[in-house]
Amino acid sequence: MPTILLTGSSRGIGAAIREQLEARNVRVIGHGTLDHDEQTVGANLADPQAPQGLWEEALDRADGEVDVLINNAGLFEENRLDRSDIEWLDAWEDTLRINLTSAAQLSRFAVRHWQERGVPGRIVHIASRAGHRGDSPGHWHYAAAKGGMLALHKTIARAYAAENILSFAITPGFTDTAMAGDYLASRGGPSLLADIPLGRVAEPEEIAQIAVFCALDAPDSMTGATIDANGASYVR
Repeated sequence: MPTILLTGSSRGIGAAIREQLEARNVRVIGHGTLDHDEQTVGANLADPQAPQGLWEEALDRADGEVDVLINNAGLFEENRLDRSDIEWLDAWEDTLRINLTSAAQLSRFAVRHWQERGVPGRIVHIASRAGHRGDSPGHWHYAAAKGGMLALHKTIARAYAAENILSFAITPGFTDTAMAGDYLASRGGPSLLADIPLGRVAEPEEIAQIAVFCALDAPDSMTGATIDANGASYVR
């Protein structure tokens, strides 16, 4: 079975992905900002050097072979337009670094790792509906980061498919996680559901099922695919 590096594995969607992977006897090397133990590598992805340290420690724990990367770690915090210039810019840069740049760094390490070994590999990107349709006025940065992640995913898929290095993306809408809870409350809670034809937000376990499928079971010809999971609140 493959060894999988999963970022943001300590809660929400990441924790659900980890649980489902481990139920299939997959070796998972997790990641958290503060957690650091036998199963999890601690790394603050706001630090530009953290992704390299995370990748190197994951390789060491995996005896030099990582087969799948799941880019799940994310930051979702409001950034109001009326903040001071430096506050707004700092929040923008933190969100872009954690949600996009660190994912790009890890993807680069993974692609080079597979190329050097001459083996196949897979990357699964947990993006967002916001990458397609945008987000609220306080979340320009989040939408931009997730849109960038989708462009990154498509580029990787097109560039490396001939080497059997595959890329998949998932674009959840609102999901019942701690990260989205405050936002859902601020947007009116139950009234927000009127925009979701399914009548509810997604559960982390639903997104995890898709991620596990992409990591382990999706046919090679699906590389480059983006899978929507938003209760039909955005269809394309």
